[in-house]
Amino acid sequence: MKKIIVGILIVCLYCFPFVYNSMYQDFANRSMLGYLLMLMATLLLAFLGKLFSSSIYLIIGNIISVIISFYFINEMSWNEEWGGYFKPLTPNQLLIFASVLFLVPQLFAMRLAKKLKDRDRVKG
Repeated sequence: MKKIIVGILIVCLYCFPFVYNSMYQDFANRSMLGYLLMLMATLLLAFLGKLFSSSIYLIIGNIISVIISFYFINEMSWNEEWGGYFKPLTPNQLLIFASVLFLVPQLFAMRLAKKLKDRDRVKG
């Protein structure tokens, strides 16, 4: 039961549009800080999700985050500057690129959490 509750909490936290927020911070403030915060948040969620729950919740959470980010990115399409800011990529292409790129560190965080879980299982 605990794993399910933690899994649902992880999915809810992933409902934040991480990629959109990062792109918006880049566009509005000319700051890459949003991408760093996205990296840290998703690493933490992936680590805790794998440590205390199942990987399926991480997969669902990532998909939901991309869908919500896609919605907000398309809501910004009225702004002509937004469409040309992320050259040579379009905003939707950057969404896909960043989403896939940020999966790699999440996979490493999940592997680390699995090793810690397995080590604790062997000890205790």
